[in-house]
Amino acid sequence: MKQARWKTMAGSLFLAALLSVPAWGADTDYRHTAMPGTLNYVEGEAAINDQALDTRAVGNAELQNGQTLETGNGKAEILLTPGVYLRIGDNSSVKMISTNLTNTEVALDRGEVMLEVDQIYPQNNIHISQPGANTQVTKTGLYDFDAEHQQIRVFDGKAIVSTEDRNTTVKKGHELALNTEKLKAESFKKDQFAENDDLYRWSSLRSEYLSEANVDSARLYVADGWYGPGWWGPGWYWNPWFAGYTFVPGGGFFYNPFGWGFYSPLYAWRAPFVGVHGYTHFDGTRPVAIGRGFNNHAVTGFGGGAAGFHGGAGGFQGGAPMHAGGFGGFGGFHGGGGGFHR
Repeated sequence: MKQARWKTMAGSLFLAALLSVPAWGADTDYRHTAMPGTLNYVEGEAAINDQALDTRAVGNAELQNGQTLETGNGKAEILLTPGVYLRIGDNSSVKMISTNLTNTEVALDRGEVMLEVDQIYPQNNIHISQPGANTQVTKTGLYDFDAEHQQIRVFDGKAIVSTEDRNTTVKKGHELALNTEKLKAESFKKDQFAENDDLYRWSSLRSEYLSEANVDSARLYVADGWYGPGWWGPGWYWNPWFAGYTFVPGGGFFYNPFGWGFYSPLYAWRAPFVGVHGYTHFDGTRPVAIGRGFNNHAVTGFGGGAAGFHGGAGGFQGGAPMHAGGFGGFGGFHGGGGGFHR
């Protein structure tokens, strides 16, 4: 995995040549986007239907309906709908039920998976099933599904868990134990879980790399102050330097549940630089109190107050524009309301 780095003049000229195509596949083939089920990263022991996966399969292998991805001492990341990542932990097994964009479902048969949802539309029906329950994710956020311990955790977001006789809503900062007679969501200590769960730490690191890849990719699609050649709108974009797909939003920017920034092409050059990893986490240390979501919600900015991307006071496309008050003119990094998506 390569970290974002400053390019030399020769490197910049080479990258400029890539503007003529929207994405570059793992085998130097050109592709427009990734389909749900596409393998985006693998390490250690992993296989699809007993066919071993390695780095050459990244961007090429797709988990089709009815197929199973299993890990031993290893982990894998697959893409679902644009802006949604499914990360599979060690000694786990998942089966793809449906890759439909409006009805996407994965079954967790064994082990643990973590779902990062950075973008979701009302038309998306994203389900993660496991023994004893089927969960529909309804908001952007971060979700953990543990088949071994029969638990579902919502770090941020909102989920509706369906069992045989009832539906239970699980909100931010709550978990649901499926092995109890009384199904009731209870609060849990997120910080303590984050420190001790290997899949959480791995997912956070993957998220950081993808944020760096986002800025690196987004900058390729700016020409003469506007969207340049190869840009087709928000979605998955292949980045050869990071050997995987990253998500590039269509406008503005947002911070994901781990606190890393994702920028549209026109905002990529504004990305705050922090240390070697840069352009991502505003404090460069750990996940922070995240701003509000991407569509019709607010974002924590540099000054104070809250602002919506597409509307509301200080919105990117409504209200006072960004240039009117600079970075201090809309929702503050240290002020303003709310979590990732309220």
